[in-house]
Amino acid sequence: MSLQPDPLDFTGKRALIVGGSSGIGNGIAHGFRERGAEVHVTGTRHDEGDYLESEDSDFTGLAYHQLDVTDRNAADGLAAELGAIDVLVLCQGAVRYGRKEFEREGWDAVIEVNLHSVMDCARAFHPGLTERHGSIIIVSSTGAFHAMIGNPAYGASKAAAVSLVGSLAQAWAAEGIRVNGIAPGFVPTKMTKVTTESEKRREGVIARVPLGRMGSPDDMAGAALYLASPLASYVTGQTLIVDGGLSL
Repeated sequence: MSLQPDPLDFTGKRALIVGGSSGIGNGIAHGFRERGAEVHVTGTRHDEGDYLESEDSDFTGLAYHQLDVTDRNAADGLAAELGAIDVLVLCQGAVRYGRKEFEREGWDAVIEVNLHSVMDCARAFHPGLTERHGSIIIVSSTGAFHAMIGNPAYGASKAAAVSLVGSLAQAWAAEGIRVNGIAPGFVPTKMTKVTTESEKRREGVIARVPLGRMGSPDDMAGAALYLASPLASYVTGQTLIVDGGLSL
């Protein structure tokens, strides 16, 4: 009896994780690397050496590229440099605390990263993804599905990202591109330190999670690997909530 190929073997595939320099994106990057993919990640700093002090950054086996997603033309340049890819994970994100998102400057800064740059990257890599019948995964948040106290731009941009998943999936399905999303719950990263570094807030969150713990970048990597794999060959336009049951 012949062995069936492993559907989670990405040997020979090329993946790009925008925002893969730390946190959830870095975890997803290593998930693909560990399963054979050639993995590229982006960050805002000049090179990976600038992340040496970061506890949630690991560039072992990854190719790093500096990318300022607020530069509306930068993604086009990176796409020309890299060429066609099989998997595009859009994990860039911004938030402003202290009610700064109610002001125009804070609102614009968050929308620029969480929405405009997502479409810019999808558009830039669209031709290559068509060539290789690739997959796009947009990382949003469970904040897309409920009110975000103090963070209207974050909540609105993540809800828009969920909508974008469906729109792009429908538009590009005939070209062989599947577009899906992941909506993480609470995951300890530099963006969630306001919650995770407060014992009272942290315990309050965990008490609301049926599975009894916060999520991890590895949890998000598992969801991304599934969505990019042949196991999900008939799945498109969906945002998978990965929150341990928090939103139930």
